[in-house]
Amino acid sequence: MNKRGVAAMAAAVLVGAMAVQPPASAAATVTIALWQMNEAPGSRVLVDSSGNGVNGIIGAEVVLTGTSHKFGYLKPNTPPAHPEHPDQVTDARLNPGTRDYAVTLHLKWTANFGNIIQKGQSNTAGGYFKLQAPSGMVQCLFRGSAGSGGVGSGRALNDGQWHTIRCERTATAVTMTVDGVVVGRHAGATGTISNTKPLSIGGKLSCDQITVTCDYWPGEMDYVQIEASA
Repeated sequence: MNKRGVAAMAAAVLVGAMAVQPPASAAATVTIALWQMNEAPGSRVLVDSSGNGVNGIIGAEVVLTGTSHKFGYLKPNTPPAHPEHPDQVTDARLNPGTRDYAVTLHLKWTANFGNIIQKGQSNTAGGYFKLQAPSGMVQCLFRGSAGSGGVGSGRALNDGQWHTIRCERTATAVTMTVDGVVVGRHAGATGTISNTKPLSIGGKLSCDQITVTCDYWPGEMDYVQIEASA
């Protein structure tokens, strides 16, 4: 991430941290995709168990345990790029658009860096969203036609223990919940988010580790759920 992106993200998360309050009732309740990450070792198809057929590609470097995906450690900012590190899914239904939209993950890790999940990235036409973990603290950012909304976990979560992290964008706020507890809320509209980039899990796809860092996330994950309003 470049310095401008880091500054913008930090500012958005700071605003979110200053506005913690209970969220309105969740509106993103329709499952768009559910990847349980329980494929048999050797599989390279990321299977959507929601029944919607939003399948993807498992990165060739991802280790499958039969119950989870393990993303290996790669030194940050060190070439070459490893496009085989992330999982990826190309499906227009994963665009938030103007809908209420939520991303829920169950994961554990010990590293102090990495982009966990994203659709698009800085300078992507149509906006983007992502969850990342600088210094082990999870940050969630939605950037759309009306602006940016970012929230943070408020504490490091890279303790090697399983955590459930949910980030929801509505028309008026972005809210993060960790292990069932609301930890941050940023009031404000983000507008439309719709891009042609794949959704990636475990790092960026458009990067070279020289001019654009890939921010590969190392850790273990056993499900990702995407929900939206009807």
